[in-house]
Amino acid sequence: MSHVSTDHRSLYSAAEFRRRALHQTGGPVDLSWRDHGDHILNPEIVAQVETFKLRDAAVLVPVVDDGDEAHVIFTQRTATLRKHSGQIAFPGGKIDADDVSPEQAAMREAEEEIGLDGSFVETVGRLPNYLASTGFRITPVLAVVQRGFELKPNPDEVDDVFEVPLSFLMNPSNHTRDRRMVDGLDRHFYRMPYETWMIWGITAGIVRTLYERLYA
Repeated sequence: MSHVSTDHRSLYSAAEFRRRALHQTGGPVDLSWRDHGDHILNPEIVAQVETFKLRDAAVLVPVVDDGDEAHVIFTQRTATLRKHSGQIAFPGGKIDADDVSPEQAAMREAEEEIGLDGSFVETVGRLPNYLASTGFRITPVLAVVQRGFELKPNPDEVDDVFEVPLSFLMNPSNHTRDRRMVDGLDRHFYRMPYETWMIWGITAGIVRTLYERLYA
């Protein structure tokens, strides 16, 4: 993948992230999801999930503008949620019938889950869909977020909110591969430990896709 060169100080700025999101390479978003993230590691599971009646969902990948060192917002889901309880996630959820686009759904969910006011959010692109074995077709919506927001996590859905430097997430040496048996299938996935947090599963798969399309 080739990109216009930029000095190291601004490589992981929100401005450079925006530029790469708007001009990402790697094939059309709607056709290339099989070739990214942990999908490429799990062809049997992907083939199985493709037979499901999938529900559409969207997540917001919020990249906060902090000058030369952007940060990415993550949540920790509450232990009481029915799906992906206790896991690290991007804010998001299912696309409702009155949502006009995945972007609107992702921004609505971010406001409902963590109180992120949409006036601080600029959507700048999408990543290829992520097909989850829990029955969702997830559209990751890329966004640049300006400082000045105040987050108010919804205690019914979110236990905590934290930020990770974009430079850490886009460093492939921080992408550890792991595996476990899931429903009789050997499931491969990424782990990205950061301080006391463990980013893995769907969220790590989306982060890996972000790296592959924008920074690899």
